[in-house]
Amino acid sequence: MSRWRPWPRSTSARLALAVTVSFLLAFVLLGVGVHYAVSAMLTQDARELVRVDAAGLIELYRDDGRAALLSELRERIAGDEDPDAVYALTANDGRMIAGDYPRLPNHRRGARWIEFTERDGDGERRVVAQLQRLPDGSVLLTGTRTRSQDRFLALMLRTALIALAFAASLGALIGWLTSRWVSRRLRHLDDTAARVGHGELGLRATPDGSDDAFDRLARRFNAMLDRIEELLGGVRHATDHIAHDLRTPLTRLRNRLEELRARAQGETGARLDAAIAETDQLLQSFGALLRLARIEAQPPVHDEPVLDLAALVADAVELYTPIAAERGIALRAAAAAQARVRGDADQLFQLLVNLLDNAVKYAPPATEVEVALRRERDEIVLEIGDRGPGIPAADRERVFDRFQRLEAHRGSPGTGLGMSLVRAIAHRHGGRIALLDQAPGLRVRVSLANAD
Repeated sequence: MSRWRPWPRSTSARLALAVTVSFLLAFVLLGVGVHYAVSAMLTQDARELVRVDAAGLIELYRDDGRAALLSELRERIAGDEDPDAVYALTANDGRMIAGDYPRLPNHRRGARWIEFTERDGDGERRVVAQLQRLPDGSVLLTGTRTRSQDRFLALMLRTALIALAFAASLGALIGWLTSRWVSRRLRHLDDTAARVGHGELGLRATPDGSDDAFDRLARRFNAMLDRIEELLGGVRHATDHIAHDLRTPLTRLRNRLEELRARAQGETGARLDAAIAETDQLLQSFGALLRLARIEAQPPVHDEPVLDLAALVADAVELYTPIAAERGIALRAAAAAQARVRGDADQLFQLLVNLLDNAVKYAPPATEVEVALRRERDEIVLEIGDRGPGIPAADRERVFDRFQRLEAHRGSPGTGLGMSLVRAIAHRHGGRIALLDQAPGLRVRVSLANAD
């Protein structure tokens, strides 16, 4: 059972989430700061209003005495001039003389400013009030209900929540666009690397001239590809030159052996025949090296014509039928009516010849070599199987090592140039090759792209 991961595994998704969360966090911090500042400003305005009102009442008390103050308070409490105003006057013993409350709200001893909440049928209302102790020991409470301020803060909060939803959508959009932009810049490098890996060694990433991190990465990527192409070119040229330089003396050596063989008899003649056979094998190896170097230097077959692989299979089977018959081997072919692929006809025929040659070479007498060509979804699949010794699974990848001698378990020593040539041709045509069990024997599977 897979464990749920709250943090996405995709780098692009992480980037989009990080941008969205950062955007929302900045918006929330800004909103909280603005709300706190506006609330503090409104509270300060309310206190200033209370301070002015209280100063007027204190002045009335000083000029006209306690009776005038008590009369003014009762008149204001009974009147509706300012429904948000709050007044109260208590005696020295805490008894309520005049006011909107049966007693003063709970407050800290000696407090000058208090805030409390009124509760009635309309809900709760916050009150900001000032306490002043008069010379006769009574306490005057002057306050105001912050009804309009609270309505403004509630409206501000509702607006902020709507803005937060909009900001979340905008942050998600910005995060998505950012991740798409980063992914697009990286996808160009990824596509270039994939095409270079498929044989387009001359392809390079295109810097946009911005000199940002992606632009510098593209230039370093191109420098790396230049170095790889230079090293591969050096190896290819060295192989080509070695093959060319050694083919001429080997050809002269073979001609001299042929001349000696014409005059030799008996055991000497048999030894010369073996030497000529070894020389022919060396010449074939150098020829395969040259063909392999040329194929690996060619780009993929994007512009090659479309051809019918079934016709090439028929020609190759017809060519090898007599050779197989000499060894008592039957070639059995089952090819699709039409199998269209894009590629080089000569190279694909070389692939077929190499595979048939290996199958006929290692198949025991009185057995069959099976050739199958069919269409599977978007691929053309070619399979050639024999009933020979086969190749252990641990050694199958080593078969494609062009300098590895490992056919001893198949009956005779040799190098992997033939199969390396087959894989190079398959890769150039956008295909892949696999070695499978025939039980007993070996089955080679080549998959190519369908051109239809």
